[in-house]
Amino acid sequence: MAAAALRALTEEVPLRRLPQAAETLLTELNAPPRLAAHLRAVHDVAAQLLAWVARTHPTAEVDEEAVLYGAATHDIGKVLHPNELSGPGHEHEPAGHALLRARGVEERLARFAGTHASWTTAGITLEELLVSLADKVWKANRVPDLEQLVTDHLARVSGQEPWEVFMALDDELNRIAEGADARLAYQSSQPVTA
Repeated sequence: MAAAALRALTEEVPLRRLPQAAETLLTELNAPPRLAAHLRAVHDVAAQLLAWVARTHPTAEVDEEAVLYGAATHDIGKVLHPNELSGPGHEHEPAGHALLRARGVEERLARFAGTHASWTTAGITLEELLVSLADKVWKANRVPDLEQLVTDHLARVSGQEPWEVFMALDDELNRIAEGADARLAYQSSQPVTA
C-alpha cells in the first residue's frame, strides 16, 4: 500500500482507528488515502452516535459491531469506482457489497455498503439508519427525513415521545456537526489516488 494511504489509516488524528479487519481489507485493496480518511471520519461519527444511543436509549438493541464495521466499509466500492471519490455516483454501492461478500464478509456486516444511501427502503434497520446518518452528519449535512426515521425508531423502542427523542437527537447532531470542518479538512488533505 502506498505510504499516503497507510498514513491515512494509521496516523494519530482526533478520529478513531477503523476496526482491524477493515484496515486490513483497505490495505489489501490499496485503497486511496482520501477514501481511508473518509471512512475514518464516518466511523468516528458512527461511534459517537452509538455512544449517544446507549446513553439515552439503553433499551434499543443495536448491533454495535455491525454499525462500526458498516461505517468503516460503507464506501469500499469506491476502490472499484474511484471517480466517485470526487464526483457523484452510486455504482460503488452494489459493487462494494459484492466486493465484501466475495471476500467472505458476512451479510450482517457487508449490507451497509449497499444500503447506506437508501434509508427509505422498506425494512431498514436501526443499524442501517445509524450508518446512513453518520455518513451525512460527519460533514454537518442534516437530512430531515433520515433524522425522522431514526427518531421514530428510537421512540418506538424507548417509549418516549417522538418530539423528546428528536430534541435530544438534534442536540447530539448539532454537537457532532461542530467538528465537521476539521473532518472535512482532514479528508481533503488526503490524495484521491493511491
